[in-house]
Amino acid sequence: RAEKLEEGIRLLEKQLRSEVLSRHDDLLAQLTSIKDGSRRCLLSDPDLYASIFSSRVRQEIADPHRQIKLKPTVEGLLNKYKSQGVKSVTSALDMKAIHLQEGDPMLTDRVFEALVKSFASQMKSVFTTSSFVKEIFTVGYPKLYTMIENLLERISRDTDVKGVLPAISTDDLVNNVFPVSSRGSVPSKDQISRIILRVQEEIEAVKLDGRLTLLVLREIGKVLLLLAERAEYQISTGPDARQVTSPATPSQLKNFTLCQHLQEIHTRLSSSLLGLPAVASDVLSPSLGAIYGVACDSVTSLFQAMLDRLEACLFKIHDQNFGAHGMDAAMDNNASPYMEELQKCVLHFRSEFLLRLLPSSASISTNSETICTRLVRRMASRVLIFFIRHAALVRPLSESGKLRMARDMAELELAVGQNLFPVEQLGAPYRALRAFRPVIFLETHQLGASPLLQDLPPSVILHHLYSRGPEELQSPVQRNKLTPVQYSLWMDSQGEDQIWKGVKATLDDYATKIRARGDKEFSPVYPLMLRLGSLLTKDSQSKS
Repeated sequence: RAEKLEEGIRLLEKQLRSEVLSRHDDLLAQLTSIKDGSRRCLLSDPDLYASIFSSRVRQEIADPHRQIKLKPTVEGLLNKYKSQGVKSVTSALDMKAIHLQEGDPMLTDRVFEALVKSFASQMKSVFTTSSFVKEIFTVGYPKLYTMIENLLERISRDTDVKGVLPAISTDDLVNNVFPVSSRGSVPSKDQISRIILRVQEEIEAVKLDGRLTLLVLREIGKVLLLLAERAEYQISTGPDARQVTSPATPSQLKNFTLCQHLQEIHTRLSSSLLGLPAVASDVLSPSLGAIYGVACDSVTSLFQAMLDRLEACLFKIHDQNFGAHGMDAAMDNNASPYMEELQKCVLHFRSEFLLRLLPSSASISTNSETICTRLVRRMASRVLIFFIRHAALVRPLSESGKLRMARDMAELELAVGQNLFPVEQLGAPYRALRAFRPVIFLETHQLGASPLLQDLPPSVILHHLYSRGPEELQSPVQRNKLTPVQYSLWMDSQGEDQIWKGVKATLDDYATKIRARGDKEFSPVYPLMLRLGSLLTKDSQSKS
C-alpha cells in the first residue's frame, strides 16, 4: 500500500507541475502576500514555483503517512523497554541467587542498578541505529528529565524510609487498637497478637539484609513508641485504681489487662531479636523500654498501695506488749493482733489482685520473671526486712515477749511464702528473718561471736541490743524524740554508716552519764555495741 501511495503522489505531482506551468501568470497574480523580490524570482522561474508547490503537497500527504508507519516502531520499542525492565526486576529479586551478608548492598539498590543499566544499554543501542529516535529524545530531553524528577519525588514522598517502602503503617496498627478519640477501651488479646505477629513477620522478611533490617527496625521502633504513648493514655490513675481494701475495681481490671498486653509485646519482641546482631537490640531498646515502662506504670501504684498497707500493719508491732512476764504470756499461742491483720490483708491481695496478675502459682518460680512477679518479689522482700527492722526496735522485750515474737515470725514467713512469693527464693531478706529468730534467744555474751550476725544488717543487731541494756541507754528513737514511724522513714534514706553514727551518739551520752555519776562499771551491752558497731559497719561497707 505504501508503494501505491508513493506512485499516486508522483502522478499527482506530475499533473500539478503541468497545471502550474500552463497557468503560471494567473497563479502568480493571486500570490499577493509574496514580497516583490520573491515574486520576481517565481516570475522568472516557473519550474521553481512548481517545485515548491509540489513539495508542499508531498509534505501534507506523505508525512502523516510516515508517522503512521513509525507508530508501530515506537510502540515496539516501548514494549521492548518494558520487557527488559520486568526481566531486570525479576532477575534482581530472584531470592535463590541472593546470598546476603550484613554490609552487602541493599536489595533496592541492586534492583535500581539493574534497571538503570538496562535502560542505558537500550538507549545507547537505539541512539546508534536510529537517528529519528535520537532526535526525538534529544528534543524531548527536558520533558524526560522532568518526568524522572517527578517519579523520584513521588517515591520519596510515598515512602517513610529513603529507598524502602514503609514496612509497617503506624496508623493501621496503632489507631485500630487505641483510637485517639476513645479513652477507656482496651484492646483484645487477639489484637495484640496480630500486632506482635505483624512485627515479627517484618523482621523475618528482612533479617538476611543487615542494612534493610536496621531501617525496618527503626520504623518498628516508631510504632512501639506510639503504642506506648496511646497505652499510657489509657491507664487509670484515680483513687479507685489504688484502693486495696475492696474487691478489684473496673479501673484496676483495665490496668491489669494493659499490663499483661504490653508485657506480652515486650517479651515476644525481645525474643525475636535474639538471633539478630547486637545493633538490632540497640535500635529497638528505647522503644521496648518505653513499652516495659508503661506496663510497669499501669500496676506500680497498686503495688505501692499494697505495700503501704502491709507496712501500716507492721507499724502496730509497737502497740503490742512484748515486755509482759509470766506463764499466761508464754502460753498464748495466738498470733499478735497486728500479725493477724497483716495475714488478712495478704490473703485479700492474693485473691483480688495477684491471682489476676499472676495467672498461676507456677509462673512465680519460673526463670523468666514478669513485671508483676518482680514487683511481688520486691514487696515480699520489703515486708520481711521491714518486720525485722521494727522487731529489733521493740523495747522492752521479755522472755515471754521473745516467744510471742518468734511465733509472729513463723506466721509472717507462712503468710508471705503462701500468698506472695516463695520465701526461700528471696535470698538475703529470708536469711535475715531466719537468723533473727535464734539471735533474740542468745545470751548477750554469746552474740559477739555468733555467725548469725553475718546474715543480719548491722542496724538490726545494734537496735536489738538496746532491749538488753539499761533504761539510761536511750535508743536513737528516744534520744531524738521520734516515733518509730518517723525513725523508720529516716532509715529509708540513710546508709548503715549514718545509722551507726546515731547509735554511737547514744552510746557516748550513756558513757557521759555513767562518768558524771562517778560509776566505773558499764552495762555489758555498751562495749559490745561499740565493738560490733565498728566492725559490722566496716564489713557492710566492704561488701557494698
